[in-house]
Amino acid sequence: MMSTPWTIDGAEGRPIRGDAHAPLAPHAPPRAVVLLAHGFKGYKDYGFIPALAQMLAAALPVVVHRFNFSHSGVGEDPSTFEHPELFERDTWNKQAHDIAAVMDAAHAGRLPKTPPRLPIILIGHSRGGVSCLLAAGRRFRDAAQPTPRAIITIAAPATAAGLSEDECEQLLERGFIETKSARTGQTLRIGAAWLREQYAAPEDHDVEALCARIDSPVLAIHGAMDPTVPPPSARVIERACPRGRSLLIDGADHVFNTPNPADPDATPSPQLATLQREAVRFLSDALGFD
Repeated sequence: MMSTPWTIDGAEGRPIRGDAHAPLAPHAPPRAVVLLAHGFKGYKDYGFIPALAQMLAAALPVVVHRFNFSHSGVGEDPSTFEHPELFERDTWNKQAHDIAAVMDAAHAGRLPKTPPRLPIILIGHSRGGVSCLLAAGRRFRDAAQPTPRAIITIAAPATAAGLSEDECEQLLERGFIETKSARTGQTLRIGAAWLREQYAAPEDHDVEALCARIDSPVLAIHGAMDPTVPPPSARVIERACPRGRSLLIDGADHVFNTPNPADPDATPSPQLATLQREAVRFLSDALGFD
């Protein structure tokens, strides 16, 4: 799988590490940019993300950038959370900042294989989908440029407040709550800043209200058998976005039936193949590609 690594500064000056997938012949040169954001405890090499990036670059005249959020906790070695202290400090604001930073870098032509001023597409998996909606909604609300031409969320929640009342109380009292990484076996912390920022600026974290600001087509894709995020979340996102659509994929779980790590040479699961096909169809229409 051919890609070009890059690094830019993100929230708190921490690095955002990414990989650029240039469009393959006959689709070069690129006519749009796709930014692909991972989910909670994820990273740019997680599961189906590299395959989706490569497939989009092969099927459309787009350059695709998959990247690690600056406070994902994952460094150059994706096999571990090298910086758990960054993971603990992560917040929605930091992720929205990172997405804006990558958008600005792409717009300015500061990312590999990326001519300046191309239309920008945001795609986010799970929590990354929420971050894309928050970042986009804030930019439209604040009249900031550039704004995304289209957005795809994949298995995304429809809220930024994913904790119970008891968990919120515990988080504020202790200053953190713990979560286990099944992938690495590490016990990680979610810091209280994640919740305090939501209380301090609820208007910046109201997913449905910010979706209402998004003047771009939005496709919310969800697996019908997702055990992690309720599938009806896709309909909530669809209804909240003025130009929203939703799609449930039969038999698909939260990761579209793709293992992690995934074999790059393996045939995609039927559920992932459907996701890829529908993404290409949606983006072709949104961007006016033949």
